[in-house]
Amino acid sequence: MANNFNFSENMSMVFEKLENFLKTKTVVGEPIKIGDTTIVPFVNITFGLGMGGGVGTDDKGMGGDGGGGGTGAKIAPTAVLVIQGDKVELLPIKKAGGLDKLLDMVPGIMDKISEKKEEEKVEKKIEE
Repeated sequence: MANNFNFSENMSMVFEKLENFLKTKTVVGEPIKIGDTTIVPFVNITFGLGMGGGVGTDDKGMGGDGGGGGTGAKIAPTAVLVIQGDKVELLPIKKAGGLDKLLDMVPGIMDKISEKKEEEKVEKKIEE
């Protein structure tokens, strides 16, 4: 078996792909305009990865090589920035009352989210 596993090359490729994924746009979402209110979502991205490879010979003199890798990620909403005229407020999602306060501040948000989901469904059906 030829040794086709290049650790350095593989790690460089993984980090290049991660760099392309982890842009500011990934962590700070697209602003959503609802009436005179603008909402900007923020997310937390957590990931881990591992990679390894090796070459060896067994007791019978048979050689071999191998390599492998794995990754895991989690993306979770953490807060929303609410901008209403001159008033700017950052509402944490995980703290009690954060979502309730958002719903009180922006009554039309649920309708806007439903409209957006319907638009995405129509676009997906058109692409198929």
